[in-house]
Amino acid sequence: MTQTRTRLERGRSALGPALELVHTGRAPTRAVLTAELGVTRATAGAVAAELEALGLIQVDSRPLGAAGAQGRPSHRLSIAPHGPVALAAQVHTDGFRAALVGLGGRMVATAPGSMTVPADPTHVIDAVVEAGAQLLSETGRRCVGAGLAVPSAVAEPEGTALNPLHVAWPAGAPVGELFTRSLVAAGIRGDDREPVPGFVGNDVNLAALAEHRHGAGGGAQHLLCVATGHRGVGGALVLDGRLHTGSAGLALEVGHLTVNPEGAPCHCGSRGCLDTETDPLAFLTAAGREPGPEVSLLRQARDLLHQEYATDPSVRAATEQLIDRLGLGLASLVNILNPDRIILGGLHRELLEADPERLRAVVADRSLWGRSGGVPILPCTLDHNSLVGAAELAWQPVLDDPLAALGVG
Repeated sequence: MTQTRTRLERGRSALGPALELVHTGRAPTRAVLTAELGVTRATAGAVAAELEALGLIQVDSRPLGAAGAQGRPSHRLSIAPHGPVALAAQVHTDGFRAALVGLGGRMVATAPGSMTVPADPTHVIDAVVEAGAQLLSETGRRCVGAGLAVPSAVAEPEGTALNPLHVAWPAGAPVGELFTRSLVAAGIRGDDREPVPGFVGNDVNLAALAEHRHGAGGGAQHLLCVATGHRGVGGALVLDGRLHTGSAGLALEVGHLTVNPEGAPCHCGSRGCLDTETDPLAFLTAAGREPGPEVSLLRQARDLLHQEYATDPSVRAATEQLIDRLGLGLASLVNILNPDRIILGGLHRELLEADPERLRAVVADRSLWGRSGGVPILPCTLDHNSLVGAAELAWQPVLDDPLAALGVG
C-alpha cells in the first residue's frame, strides 16, 4: 500500500512537468517522456493516462517506427484536438484582436477587431473580452484562463500599464483590474463555475515567451527578443525558460537606447532612441512616404519594403539606415546581456530578411561578443506571437499544477 501511494504521489507531482514537455513539443513519445522525467516506464504511462483523462493530451499507441524496427514502438503523445483553451487578447495602437489558443500554442479561433484605442482603456478591454466570449460561445470550448498583451511596461503583480506611450491611456492605468472585471462581467467561467483568472503582460515580453516555447527561440538558454510592432520598439529576455522581468516587471525597456544622438525627439525625453529610429513610422519617414489612414503603419511599412526595396533607391536607403541603427542597439544589448540567440519580430524581422548580412556585420563590428564568434540573429517564426504569449500566461497555472488549476482531486 505504501509503495502504491508513493508511486501515485510521484506520478501526480510529475503531471505538470510532463504536460509542459508535451506542450512545448519536447516529448513526442512516451519513451521520451520517461527519459525526460527520469521515472519508470510505468509511472510515465500513468502520468500520460491521467493527462489524457483530464482532456489535455492524446495518447496514440499505434506504432511510430518503421516496419521491422527493433524494440517495442513507443506511444505517441500529442495535444488533445478538442481540449480546453485559453482566451488570448492583444491591444495595440491600431485596435485589438482576440483569440482562443490551445496547448502547444495552437490557434483555435480568432476574432480580429478594428477600432481606435480610446483614452479610457475600459472600452477596448470590454470590446476584446466580448469578442473572446463570442468565440467561446461559438466553439463550445472549456476556458482555463485569459491573458492580455498590451503595448506598455506592466508593473507586477498589480498589472498596471506604467508607460503606454503609443496609446492614449493614462500612465498607471489599472489594466489588470479592468481585464479581470470585464471577464467577470462577460460571464467567462471555468469548469468549477468560478470566474477564470486573468493575466496581463507586455506584448514583446509575451512574444518572446511564445517564441521560446513554440518558435524561433526553442532551446535557447539566454534568448533576447527585440521587436517593433505598430509603433515603438520593445525587448525581452528569456532565461532558462522564464521571462526576466526585473524587480517589478520593467526590465528590457530597450526602445530607449540611444542610437542616433541627433535623431528625432522621443516620448521618453531623449533623442534618437530605437523607439523613434527603427519603428514603422521611422521607416516610412526615412523613405519619404506620408503615412495614410487606410491600414496600420506596420502594414504600410511592410508593403513598402516588400514591393519597392528592389526598385526604389529611397526605400533601399531607408532600409539600410534602419538596419544600421538597429544593429547599433543590438550590439549594445549583446555587450550587456551576452545572449546565445537574438530573435527579431515585427518590422525588424522584415529588415533582417531584406539584408541579413548587413545587420549581422553591424552587430559583429560593434560588439565584443560579436567579434569573438557571433550571436545567431533569427527572425521570429510565429504568427500573432504576442497572442500566443498571452495565452501562455493563462496556461501557466495548468502547467504548474494541472489538478489544482482544473479543480480536480
